[in-house]
Amino acid sequence: MLKIENLTAEIDGKQILNGLSLEVAAGEVHAIMGPNGAGKSTLSYVLGGRPGYEVTGGSVEFRGQNLLDMEPHERAAAGLFLGFQYPVEIPGVSNVQFLREALNAQRKERGEEPLTGGEFLKLAKEKAGLLKLDMEMLKRNVNVGFSGGEKKRAEMVQMGILDPAFAVLDETDSGLDIDALRVVGEGINAIMRDENKGVLLITHYQRLLDVVQPDKVSILSRGRIVKTGGPELALRLENEGYDAVMGEPA
Repeated sequence: MLKIENLTAEIDGKQILNGLSLEVAAGEVHAIMGPNGAGKSTLSYVLGGRPGYEVTGGSVEFRGQNLLDMEPHERAAAGLFLGFQYPVEIPGVSNVQFLREALNAQRKERGEEPLTGGEFLKLAKEKAGLLKLDMEMLKRNVNVGFSGGEKKRAEMVQMGILDPAFAVLDETDSGLDIDALRVVGEGINAIMRDENKGVLLITHYQRLLDVVQPDKVSILSRGRIVKTGGPELALRLENEGYDAVMGEPA
């Protein structure tokens, strides 16, 4: 579903990704872990098409298409979703307005009819229920006055409404307490655990992986994947640390 080969990228002239290769199959949750500054967020931004991040080499194939040739809105319409570590606030725009416009823009790009107001509200209520988010929250301005947990739940509601084929989730567990973590994790499972979907889950900690159990775990260090294994690799990182695990001979 997602195939990255020898990807190099830089920002402000500083190279961050150094020949990164990774493949995520349909039906798979692939967790990416690594020390601070390893390039995890840069990878997510490059996949999402964030301005300022320049790809200097390599390729990214998404569902048989060249992802790097697409504009950000085209990537979204093709089924790619990017979840941010720090969701932004948008004063003056309600969640309901924002989400309906986003969904119908993607539907238009795919040649589909827009949802009516009633159809959209029914969908939004269903997805908000998965994340235990009151519909009144969706009437408020996007993320304005929301707690960290509320922002992440609202973002997962957005993911549920857009129904992407592939989600890149950048430290979705950041700022969540234990209860919010479980709700968000279970929401990811309900929305994205499907044989036709895929998830690239970037995290520092095992606690999210206790809920969203990955099929594979890779360690990203200095802009490259240095080790890949099963869920047990994340447990080892939790118990032994990066230096011990990465210091082993290949």
